[in-house]
Amino acid sequence: ILVIKCCLFQGGLADADTIFALSSGYGRCGVAVVRVSGPASATALRSMAGHRLPPPRTALLRSITDPLSGEMLDRGLVLWFPAPHSFTGEDSVEFHIHGGPAVITAVLQALGSVPGTRPAEAGEFTRRAFQAGKLDLTEVEGLGDLIHAETEAQRRQALRQMSGELGHIYRDWSHKLKRCLAHIEAFIDFSEDELIEDGVLDQADRSVCDLQSQIEQHLRDERRGERLRSGVHVVIAGATNAGKSSLLNTLCQRPAAIVSPIAGTTRDIVETAVDIGGFPVLLSDTAGLRESADLVEQEGVRRARERVQQADLTLLVVDSTCLPSDVQRAAGFLSEHLRNMCLLVLNKSDLLPETQRQKLKMELRGVSGLPAVCLLSCQTNEGLKDFLTVLQSSVKTLCGDPLAGAPTLTQARHRAHLQQCVAALSQFQRYRDSDLALAAEGVRLALTSLGRITGRVGAEEILDIIFKDFCIGK
Repeated sequence: ILVIKCCLFQGGLADADTIFALSSGYGRCGVAVVRVSGPASATALRSMAGHRLPPPRTALLRSITDPLSGEMLDRGLVLWFPAPHSFTGEDSVEFHIHGGPAVITAVLQALGSVPGTRPAEAGEFTRRAFQAGKLDLTEVEGLGDLIHAETEAQRRQALRQMSGELGHIYRDWSHKLKRCLAHIEAFIDFSEDELIEDGVLDQADRSVCDLQSQIEQHLRDERRGERLRSGVHVVIAGATNAGKSSLLNTLCQRPAAIVSPIAGTTRDIVETAVDIGGFPVLLSDTAGLRESADLVEQEGVRRARERVQQADLTLLVVDSTCLPSDVQRAAGFLSEHLRNMCLLVLNKSDLLPETQRQKLKMELRGVSGLPAVCLLSCQTNEGLKDFLTVLQSSVKTLCGDPLAGAPTLTQARHRAHLQQCVAALSQFQRYRDSDLALAAEGVRLALTSLGRITGRVGAEEILDIIFKDFCIGK
């Protein structure tokens, strides 16, 4: 498919439509950017902003007119990007105009009257950039993530991916696999003619084994990048009237959930997105966990338990006034409520005497088997700062530092293709001694799986390596 796309680009995009669109956001603003890309870009610029093209990549102030009526629509900056030095690799133009809706509409309508132009479809500029080889698929996805980033950590991760760091890892692995496949196929085709050096297959064995280990290590990332991209799923759970809805409202700083002294007020899942220290979190308030004869509440409890099973982190909220007075008995009481990846929140601490609060805080910290325990009052916000520090640390552990170490997987499709790649390399190991042709097919399948991540797969590169490395026919 990609080869066909490349051929279409090289032989067919020269005759393709010229597309245009508003590239800045809709609504009133000081400046709006209208982008044009395609073979008629220069025609559009000449017909709307003067017959002389400005120097490449130089902003000039021009009167922008309607090509049919000659009426002036606005005065703004125009920029000319001749191919291939543009985002799409095609001739491109940008109009920087005033951001009023009437001005934007008039300029877009004027562009539509230029022969050979049409409004762009969603993502069409980026698709043309990919087809021109300006971006690989990981960089395209990074660009999309950067546009949709809502937190600082998401921005950092997306920027790394858009700059090509993740794609560079996969391209490096692809290059090594191509070399291995070239060596294996050369051995199959030419070993009987004694044109292949000794040790070629042993070198391929070591390379495949090393690559498989690297990819498996890359996959053991505990989904940190995917969590950061989509948000850490944090579920607030606990018994009725423990203060779960109050905690949700405190964290999102608005009355997102109904708070009532009546037990069992929350029946369904209440979700809200929040930014915790620059990391995206999807908070879910759930029904109180208890036995009930009410069918509606039973369904709410079932959904709550299901959501806890799916959570990345559970905030287990316990009413501090319900704890046994003895610390060891209190620790045992809390242990019964524990879940995987759990943070204990002892709410309503303002109702405890000061001496009991301090005793709980000191002695529960030393109890083995208990996760982090936070004393908190959603009524007075006492202990909120310490709780947020612990929560942020937990969320950061789940997501990792987006600037530290090698970039991590951010898409489920990356993971699926890499798992297919590992399975294919295992095929090489399985058939290496019994059927070298089937073993080579495993390497070929692995290479295809890697190529599907970046969107670049080519057979000619393998042939180039064969002739370069072995000088066959010399």
